[in-house]
Amino acid sequence: MAGGCAGRASLEGEEEIRETARGSRGGAQPHGLPGRAGVWPLASAELYKPRWLLMEPRTRAETGCSRPPRSARRRQPRAALKVVTKGRTSRRKVLTISSEIPKRIQSALKNAEESKQFLNQFLEQETHLFSSINSHLLTAQPWMEDLGAMINQIEEIERHLAYLKWISQIEELSDNIQQYLMTNNVPEAASTLVSMAELDIKLQESSCAHLLAFMRATVKFWHKILKDKLTSDFEEVLAQLHWPFITPPQSQTVGLSRPAGAPEIYSNLETLFCQLLKLQTSDELLTEPKQLPEKYCLPASPSVILPIQIMLTPLQKRFRYHFRGNRQTNVISKPEWYLAQVLMWIGNHTQFLDEKIQPILDKVGPSVNARLEFSRGLMMLVLEKLAADIPCLLYDDNLFCHLVDEVLLFERELHSLYGYPSTFANCMHILSEDTCFQRWLTVERKFALQKMDSMLSSEAAWISQYKDITDVDEMKVPDCAETFMTLLLVITDRYKNLPTASRKLQFLELQKDLVDDFRIRLTQVMKEETRASLGFRYCAILNAVNYISTVLADWADNVFFLQLQQAALEVFAENNTLSKLQLGQLASMESSVFDDMINLLERLKHDMLTRQVDHVFREVKDAAKLYTKERWLSLPSQSEQAVMSLSSSACPLLLTVRDRLLQLEEQLCFSLFTVFWQVLVEKLDVYIYQEIVLANHFNEGGAAQLQFDMTRNLFPLFSRYCKRPENYFKHVKEACIVLNLNIGSALLLKDVLQSASGQPPATEALNEVGIYKLAQQDVEILLNLRTNWPNTGK
Repeated sequence: MAGGCAGRASLEGEEEIRETARGSRGGAQPHGLPGRAGVWPLASAELYKPRWLLMEPRTRAETGCSRPPRSARRRQPRAALKVVTKGRTSRRKVLTISSEIPKRIQSALKNAEESKQFLNQFLEQETHLFSSINSHLLTAQPWMEDLGAMINQIEEIERHLAYLKWISQIEELSDNIQQYLMTNNVPEAASTLVSMAELDIKLQESSCAHLLAFMRATVKFWHKILKDKLTSDFEEVLAQLHWPFITPPQSQTVGLSRPAGAPEIYSNLETLFCQLLKLQTSDELLTEPKQLPEKYCLPASPSVILPIQIMLTPLQKRFRYHFRGNRQTNVISKPEWYLAQVLMWIGNHTQFLDEKIQPILDKVGPSVNARLEFSRGLMMLVLEKLAADIPCLLYDDNLFCHLVDEVLLFERELHSLYGYPSTFANCMHILSEDTCFQRWLTVERKFALQKMDSMLSSEAAWISQYKDITDVDEMKVPDCAETFMTLLLVITDRYKNLPTASRKLQFLELQKDLVDDFRIRLTQVMKEETRASLGFRYCAILNAVNYISTVLADWADNVFFLQLQQAALEVFAENNTLSKLQLGQLASMESSVFDDMINLLERLKHDMLTRQVDHVFREVKDAAKLYTKERWLSLPSQSEQAVMSLSSSACPLLLTVRDRLLQLEEQLCFSLFTVFWQVLVEKLDVYIYQEIVLANHFNEGGAAQLQFDMTRNLFPLFSRYCKRPENYFKHVKEACIVLNLNIGSALLLKDVLQSASGQPPATEALNEVGIYKLAQQDVEILLNLRTNWPNTGK
């Protein structure tokens, strides 16, 4: 039945579409679509038949459906109506699309045709323009050649004119200087020379060699005339002030005092000083400053200002006279002579330079320090002398070491007393030269090792210098360890002013090698004392190891060594000598430059402490043998005794512990002794718990006696080292609590533990009676060790 209804609905829909097609057959053909009249609508209807119309009809038997129920037959007309509506909508869409497509195609074809026409027009214009340009270029070629030749001539004439202008300008300045000098107007002549020197600087990039030579010759000519005249006048004024000052300031009668005509003299001094300053530019052009060989890597610095150079001249003559050639004062083994002389000269003239010369420089304007300029000039004399002397004594260890000591002392005084900056050229640059520096390292290592040999072989090597001063001798440092760290500190002071980080890192490696060598020597001495691990020397070695480790850890936080750590980080990163993890630790300051040495020293300290603890613990176990065999099961109860007293078998144990604690407290420093007794207590606690408590049964008297021995005798031995020593004997203390519980509490606790095994109530019950360390199973074992349970008849 359902199949029949569906069939009728399909036939009705098909019939309606056919009627629509017949109705449109007589109408006009859709615009823009190919086909004959009367053919297109039918073809369109056939083409756009719904899919269900193109299906082959099937019999009811093929579809396998039965007659639908009555309710289904009522809904079938509505379904057919929906199909018809959808068909109409589809047809309208098809007709709309088919009418728009041809219009779009025609419009596109028209646009393409127009574009083609425009392109052809452009091609024709381009051809015409190209031919016009070629024709114009051919016509203009002769004109261009003539014009180029004329331009070249004009440029050449302009160059000649500029050349003549430069010559004219130079000659004009030269004539002005001559006129100023003829009228004795030296200040204006000096100012004009400054202008000429500035022109010389501007011409440096010119390729006119003859013009440059003429310019330089002119500047040199007038500079020499002005410099000689001003220098002569300036030296006369200095002579009136009795310059240079050979005696200390306190004994100077002139110079700083006010001689006759002082205002006029100082006025002339200021005038000549300022005029000489104007010649500074031309002087730098004409005079090449003295430079030491490049191997010394001196920092670049400007020349000393011209007035100070003139003031230094008599001192330079004196220095060369006394400390060059065959003079008796020129002794290679006495570098302190010329170093002290230079320091004395700086000191003698500092006050005059600060009070008389510095105000002049402040008025003129350039930020120049008169005292530092004076010191720089004298320093160059010292550097030249060192560079000449060092090769002569490089292979004499004593002389070379003496020279280095004197140079370092000179540098320290120069920086601290006279404020000479470390960024200026100084003696450390000479000592940093490769050959000299390697020799310095070798000599430093040699003398350090000799010092270590002597300090370890000394009779007082293992005795503290401050043993009688309690406040000072907290570390109980033996003399050899303190002398060694002083040696390292002195080495640090000697190299910390080196100009480059790479040189400082080489000295740091030397220090680390010395620490490792000293550690090995301490280890060798310690092995000789192993049999007497509680002896005085063994404890002194342990104190020495602890002191060196502590000091190195403090140095690791020093700013100087932190800067070296940063420099080492950069070197390691460039050479890829460390892993990324190690580089990260260095960069984040988690490790330090001394970490390797500290770790080795800490390992040695731990081994020595462990050996001491083991030695004392063996003695304690030997002394406790009688105590472990005590008959805890048959001791009288507390009520049967008038007064509780210490077990006689415990006396050897307690005496051994007391004597060793007092002995090591006297010989070890506080930090080491604290570690020692805490480790000993830990081992002793476990030993008593396992060998005495768990190995025996206890009646009421035995449990009370054990608690008395522990709480009233053993624990108080450690009360001078901590406030609550029982907290370090957790096993023994809690075992005594369990064994001494009264009967009722013990029975109740036992029931709770059996009924709430592993549950929170069991833990709470243990905490109520003071048990925190022992586990539930341990408490049950201890309860079973009690023998004073009531007879319940079970």
